[in-house]
Amino acid sequence: MTITAEESSRFAALLDSQSERLIDRWTKVVAASLRGRMTEAELRQQVQELRRGLHAALGHGAFDLAAEESATLRGALAEMSRSRAQQGFTATETAVSVFALKDALVDVLDLRSGDKETLADFVAASGVVDQLGLFTFERYARSREELLAEQAEQLLELSTPVVKLWEGVVAIPLVGTLDSARAQVVMERLLQTLVDTGSPYAIIDITGVPAVDTQVAQHILKTVVAARLMGAECIVSGIRPQIAQTIVALGIEFGDIATKATLADALRHALRMIDKSRRASGTVSGAPNGRGA
Repeated sequence: MTITAEESSRFAALLDSQSERLIDRWTKVVAASLRGRMTEAELRQQVQELRRGLHAALGHGAFDLAAEESATLRGALAEMSRSRAQQGFTATETAVSVFALKDALVDVLDLRSGDKETLADFVAASGVVDQLGLFTFERYARSREELLAEQAEQLLELSTPVVKLWEGVVAIPLVGTLDSARAQVVMERLLQTLVDTGSPYAIIDITGVPAVDTQVAQHILKTVVAARLMGAECIVSGIRPQIAQTIVALGIEFGDIATKATLADALRHALRMIDKSRRASGTVSGAPNGRGA
């Protein structure tokens, strides 16, 4: 709904002349809807920012939320939506903070008089408030999606830790489903750890992976190839009998990649290879050999 320049001017004048009454009533309605989850002082400050932004947007002819003159108002609405999404408020609780302006307008305007101009002004103002409410809802939804995406990324990182088991040996224990997004995180974190530690061996433990299909196997193979390009060898551990049968049935080939039943077996293998390499180069090994691991 659009309003005329004259209606915008009268709405701006009302926001100016009845500023304190509108802010008081607006703040009280919002505070009641949030049931004490924000202080009245915080709400009053937000309401004042919204009123200032709306007043500025209305003072340039017919109201247009997309216009340059409404930038301050859009910014205030977007910031409120973002902060409410982060604080765990619902979309309804956030939108009420805008729609409560209608209650404040009813309290200020004498609608019972039946004056046509007053009623027309209220209808026009309600249309503006509706636009603000829709904008707020959209920004809240966008902020919520961004927040969930960030949390999902953080969970991915937390669910794929890379640990140093021994000097020259790191391991990445996988738990749960290994999809494309998580496989990318696994590869990035493993490669970065190999760079940081200079480890020649990495163990990819799939004990916690419920099932291995062709897609999961491909993800593992790509990670192994990437690690080899970094000069490190990978050992895949956690090959349980059921997993082994599935791999054979699917015809998946791991080639020359070392596979072990348990993480302990994989660590022993890595230590033997490190010890063998050191002996071949004439270096005395300070780490235990395979018999002692």
